[in-house]
Amino acid sequence: MKIYNAKIYTMNKDRQVIDLGWVETEDGIIKKVSSGQPESTAEDDIDAGGACLYPGFIDAHTHLGLTTAGVGVEAEDFNEESEPCSPQLRIIDAVNPMDLSFEKARQAGITTVLISPGSMNPVAGDIIAVSTLGKRIDDMCLRRVGMKFAMGENPKMTYMNRDETPFTRMAIASIIREMLEKARQYAEAKDDPERDDPDFDSKCEALIPLLQRRIKAHFHCHRADDIFTALRISREFELDPVLIHCTDGHLIAEELAKEGAPAIVGPILCDPCKPEMANITPANAGILSAAGIKTAICTDHSEIPIEYLPISVGIAMKAGLGYEQALESVTISAAEIAGISDIAGSIDEGKRADLVLFDGMPFEIMSDPKLVVIGGRVVKTSN
Repeated sequence: MKIYNAKIYTMNKDRQVIDLGWVETEDGIIKKVSSGQPESTAEDDIDAGGACLYPGFIDAHTHLGLTTAGVGVEAEDFNEESEPCSPQLRIIDAVNPMDLSFEKARQAGITTVLISPGSMNPVAGDIIAVSTLGKRIDDMCLRRVGMKFAMGENPKMTYMNRDETPFTRMAIASIIREMLEKARQYAEAKDDPERDDPDFDSKCEALIPLLQRRIKAHFHCHRADDIFTALRISREFELDPVLIHCTDGHLIAEELAKEGAPAIVGPILCDPCKPEMANITPANAGILSAAGIKTAICTDHSEIPIEYLPISVGIAMKAGLGYEQALESVTISAAEIAGISDIAGSIDEGKRADLVLFDGMPFEIMSDPKLVVIGGRVVKTSN
C-alpha cells in the first residue's frame, strides 16, 4: 500500500519534513519513504490530498485495558494490594484488549501504548509496550520495557490505612532497596560457577533484566523529593530511570537536566487532586523540554481518557511547549523513552507501519485523523 500526495513529518533523526512525498508499506512494515510522486499507484493506494502524515502517536504511560469502560471495581486490575512488593507480576495477564478504550485510542491516532501497573505498591510489576490493534494481548505485545516503582502518597496511604508498612517515604525507599539488593545478590549467585544455583525466586528473576539495564525503571513520582529519591536509588543500583508524572519537575528543571533522566509528564487535563500534586501546571512539559530533558506526554489512562492525548499535548503547547517538541512528545521522544525507537516513533524504512494523517494541526481540539494505519492495516479512514 502507498500513501501519496502527503506532507510527511518523518520525526527521524534529522526531523526531516517532506513537503510532498509518499510512503509505501508491506507486510506491516514501512518499505519506502520518498519525496515526489510514486511511479505508479494501485486501486488500494491512498491519495492524502496534501494532508500531513505523522508517525502513529504513542502514549508512554497508561493503564489501558486494566479496567473496562462502563464497569466498576469488578473489572479493575491496576493494583495487587495484598503485598507492597510484587515485581513478579506480569501485566500481560491483566490486560483486556476488548475494552472499548482500545478502539477510542485507535480512532484518535494512538497506535502504541505502554501499559503499567498502578502505583499502590513500591515495587509493582512489569511494563509492556502494546499495539492498540488486536484481540489477543499476546499478539499485540511488542516487548517488555520496564519495571514499575512508586514513591510518595499512593503506597503510603494504601498500607497505612491497613496498619502495614510502608507508613513513610523512608519505608518505601527501604522496601525498594531491599528488593533490589536481594535480586542483585541472587543474580550474582546464579552467575558464579563455583556456587550452587540459589532456589528459584520469581521476584528476583523478574528484576534481573532491570539490573542488567535491559529494561527501564519507571518511577511514579510527583513531589520534588520523591523525584530525587528515585534518582538516588537508580544511581545506587545503576538503573536506567524514567520519571513518571514528574509533577514538580518544572521547579527543579535545572537539577534534573544534570541527571539526564527522561520524564513522562501527565495527566495534564486534571486538577491537583492530592497534596503531592499541588504544583501541577500545564507548563511543566515545556519547561522540562526547554531545559534539555527528553520529555513525553501521557494521559495516565484511565485517569484521563486515552483519546484526549492529542488535546493534552495542545494544552501543553498553549502553556509554552514548542510545536516540534510537542510532536516529539508523542512520537520519537516517547519511543526513545519507552525503549521502542527501533520499531516505532518515526516514519523510517524498516519500522512498523503505524501512521496517522491529519488535515490540520493534530493537537487542536477540532482536529481528527483522516486516516489511521496500524501495522500496515487501515483502521480508520474518512473523506
